[in-house]
Amino acid sequence: MPSITAKRQRAAAPQSGGTASRQKQRVILSLILVAISLAFYNPVAHNGFVFFDDSPYIAKNAHIQGGLSWDAISWSFSTFEQGNWHPLTWISHALDCQLFGLNPTGHHYVSLLLHASNAVLIFLILEAATGLMWPSLMVAGLFALHPLNVESVAWAAERKNVLSMFFCLLALRFYSKYARSGRTSPYVLTLTCFALGLMAKPQIIPLPFALLLWDYWPLKRLIPDQQTPSDAALNKGNQSKDQNLKKNGWGGGRSLSSLILEKTPLFMLAAISAVITVIAQRSAHAVHNLADYSILVRIENCMVAYARYLAATFWPARLAPLYPHPGNSLATWQIAVSAAALFVVTALTIHWRDRRYLAMGWFWFLGTLVPVIGLIQVGEQAMADRYMYLPQLGIFIAVVWIVWDLAAQANISKTWLAVPAVAVLLAMGLGTYRQLGHWHDGETLWRYTLSVTQRNYMAHVNLAMVLAEQSRADEAIPEFRAAEQFHDYPASQFLSLGAYEQQNGHVQGAIEQYKRTLQASNNPDEQTAAWDQIASAYSQAKDWQAASQAYDAALHLRPDDPGALVGTGLLAQRAGDSVRAIAQLSHAMNVAPTDVGLLLLAGALRQAGRNAEAEKAYTEARQLSQDFGQAQKVASQVALSLGVTLN
Repeated sequence: MPSITAKRQRAAAPQSGGTASRQKQRVILSLILVAISLAFYNPVAHNGFVFFDDSPYIAKNAHIQGGLSWDAISWSFSTFEQGNWHPLTWISHALDCQLFGLNPTGHHYVSLLLHASNAVLIFLILEAATGLMWPSLMVAGLFALHPLNVESVAWAAERKNVLSMFFCLLALRFYSKYARSGRTSPYVLTLTCFALGLMAKPQIIPLPFALLLWDYWPLKRLIPDQQTPSDAALNKGNQSKDQNLKKNGWGGGRSLSSLILEKTPLFMLAAISAVITVIAQRSAHAVHNLADYSILVRIENCMVAYARYLAATFWPARLAPLYPHPGNSLATWQIAVSAAALFVVTALTIHWRDRRYLAMGWFWFLGTLVPVIGLIQVGEQAMADRYMYLPQLGIFIAVVWIVWDLAAQANISKTWLAVPAVAVLLAMGLGTYRQLGHWHDGETLWRYTLSVTQRNYMAHVNLAMVLAEQSRADEAIPEFRAAEQFHDYPASQFLSLGAYEQQNGHVQGAIEQYKRTLQASNNPDEQTAAWDQIASAYSQAKDWQAASQAYDAALHLRPDDPGALVGTGLLAQRAGDSVRAIAQLSHAMNVAPTDVGLLLLAGALRQAGRNAEAEKAYTEARQLSQDFGQAQKVASQVALSLGVTLN
């Protein structure tokens, strides 16, 4: 009686032209992948936009909200908005706005359909390359339902991830066809899809290197090696199917140099994309220099991040949209354990090199993470779930194929494998369903993030911004202040936060923030602005003496500062010193004449009985102003804030 392994090999081997029943199986299993993706991701239909790039990408982006137009397309190709060049992503958002407006359900569902399509492509690509349907389906199922992918699907602004992956997988599919046939057309399509993927998001830059691994396994174009049961099934079918296989290196062991040379156009596209990406990110000041994170700190974080990514693949718990960078605070034991784990897995992979899928999967994981692992530090995160969208495929392939091969060697029935496989997929699906609830809205997302991460200043800031947008200042301000405990903000940030507190009646808190600006900055312009704001806050509290002292401090730094000149002039007018009031206001208008300032000067002159000069200043204000009624209103408000009533 033939063994189970032999039966599997015969079932897995592709037949010439493909049978109708096998094609029917592919269609049915593809539809099942789509169905389970839609079922477990259903909560995304009830989610809104979150305060995490969704505003500048969609909700408050005038270029996108107008829908798909030539202006939107032109802008998409010419902008470095948000520190990125991804015109295809912008175009997809514009098309969403054309179809759904600002209804988040439509935007989310397009991303979900792309994700489901990616799962189907993974299944079809693996099944075509290996001849094995069930392990290919398991890898695709893990990809479809793994909670690490929730961020890429549920975050509307991360459309770029699912879209670039879609074209990346198409490129992989066409490359496999090229490797089988050696024809030019599949290679051109590979290049085209790679270019489109890069224009959606440059995360797929490592694809040319990944294709070398794909040559190693499952294509076996690079190094002939001992066959595993699944390899034997593939070779048996391919040898009878295509006479061009040896000529094109399928299982024939072409040299590494020839395979690299073959991919020269792909490497060139990757290099161009890398240069554009760095320029775009530097334009947004998103790239940190070595003063922020030293080489040693970056390497340490890379090792720990690799280990954490690996752990999250097997145990996806406490996932968050943003993991704060630890800086130099990583414990020695964390670095040592992570380095040891990476070394052991690498050593075992090399030791078991006869099982080519292990090396392919492991080095796919390590290599495709390189651009985002933190050697070039972009942003504030130590790692991000979305970065695993492509790399996790390597882990899934290695694990599923080793289980499949060991089960075949042990003559374990596919039925027995199906039970744990379904259990794993169900667990992953339930985890995804639960994780989607955390992305319901901005407040829910950032409160959850704070519950699963520590010292996360960005989570505090984003939560504060969500609350501020809802006019919940009393709740937002404590979150802003909590963020300050975990991050050294520039002086300008303290000024902004002080202004927000002052606008919402937290005068003493505002003064504290302005004084922190004085401590944090040696820049005379920033210090002058801080003293002006301190004076404004004291005026709001009706502490006129303290306000006057603050304005004097500003003038000591910048004698021609218009804000301080106007402030001291109005305080002098309030105190009845018309000579000083007129002198200070006149000085301010000589430095920087404005319609509001001239109206304030006219009021001081009129109060001093100098009506002809007052009328002249009034006329100049009218001539200068573009909205004289608004200027009069603002002038009255400014004067009143310093205890002066304009006549």
